[in-house]
Amino acid sequence: MVASPRVLILRAPGTNCDAETAFAFEQVGAITSSIHVNQLIDDPRLGSNYQILCLPGGFSYGDDIAAGRILAQRLSVHLRDLVEELRGDGRLVLGICNGFQVMMRLGIFFPGQEQSPPATLAHNQQARFEDRWVHLVNHNSNSVFLKDVERMYLPIAHAEGRLVFCPDADIASLQSDGQLGLRYCDPTGLSGDAPLPFPGNPNGAALNVAGISDPSGRIFGLMPHPERYIDPTQHPFWTREKSLPEHGQGRKVFENAVNFFH
Repeated sequence: MVASPRVLILRAPGTNCDAETAFAFEQVGAITSSIHVNQLIDDPRLGSNYQILCLPGGFSYGDDIAAGRILAQRLSVHLRDLVEELRGDGRLVLGICNGFQVMMRLGIFFPGQEQSPPATLAHNQQARFEDRWVHLVNHNSNSVFLKDVERMYLPIAHAEGRLVFCPDADIASLQSDGQLGLRYCDPTGLSGDAPLPFPGNPNGAALNVAGISDPSGRIFGLMPHPERYIDPTQHPFWTREKSLPEHGQGRKVFENAVNFFH
């Protein structure tokens, strides 16, 4: 048990959601440190002091080449041992939006397939940046971060969030293992494997997938931003709604991470 889990918020040039992500973790009892990737490369031992690694949203390295590509390459070349350590010793890793893109480029969700992962994130089907709120449903996810989460309403803001599978991907196994468990849905919670029409599925993602976990459920990434809805006043209609919950729905993601160590 850990009284107050320590969270490493990893920054890079272009990261711009680190402060609000740290705030979200702190609201549920975590202790956070925001560390630049160069610091971690200079001293990888810093990573051993934390129970949770979080890669927040933003536009790391300007999204040059592809969203998350350069940061993923730096992690792969300089910090692969740390990544493997995090994956193997019971700690948690969370990637939000650009952080999710980084994790997908790393192949961290697919043990043994890091060099040729079965899926990636491509440009939105609409060929433009999408900034809107979306409905989400827990579709039998194995993720620690989604424990007791049935549905969420969260904002997205991305241009490269469309999940696509390789032709030889074993999609059935990924689904049965609960790795494709966060799905875009309609306002009633309906999702399924058939593609939802835009804007229910805001980017054309295969199987309406909004988030992916690894086989253990301890490593999780998602395109929506849970840190942007931890308080009821962040809801787009908070002045009109009369029955908003005490906390924003995104708070549960961070709460689950902290409670994992209690």
